[in-house]
Amino acid sequence: MKKVVMFFCLALFITGLAAAQVSAGGTLYVAVRSVALKSSTGFFASTRGTLNYGDRVIVIRVNGRFAEVRSATNSSLTGWTATANLSVRQVVAGSTNTASASEVALAGKGFNQEVENAYKTQGTLNYADVDAVETIEVNDSELRRFLEEGRLSMGDN
Repeated sequence: MKKVVMFFCLALFITGLAAAQVSAGGTLYVAVRSVALKSSTGFFASTRGTLNYGDRVIVIRVNGRFAEVRSATNSSLTGWTATANLSVRQVVAGSTNTASASEVALAGKGFNQEVENAYKTQGTLNYADVDAVETIEVNDSELRRFLEEGRLSMGDN
């Protein structure tokens, strides 16, 4: 589990470097499982396409914490994403030396092998329910309706 924590720290460091080093014409790599490229930086902007972990992109321009990028393998696929989704270092999908996205997320919340073992010995947790909740997906129209009905922020910049 030490590898997971070290990987998480490294991922944070690399993400920070990406945010600091993102510039037009630069090459970056997708550092998350998948990312939707949007038509603008707005939360509900239309999706132009999806990139996956390790995909190489070319930066077209930068606007604050967002970058407009072009896929290196499909020049017609362009769109906006948060710079936090990108890495200056090449990442390799499926490498045996990397932690899974869920392991990285759990490590960021302080969850490690020792904590997991302690929960398992108590025997009171229902992991099936957690797995079921993680499968729930909400589409943009349902989310927009929820925000409008609750008079909540629409998440736009």
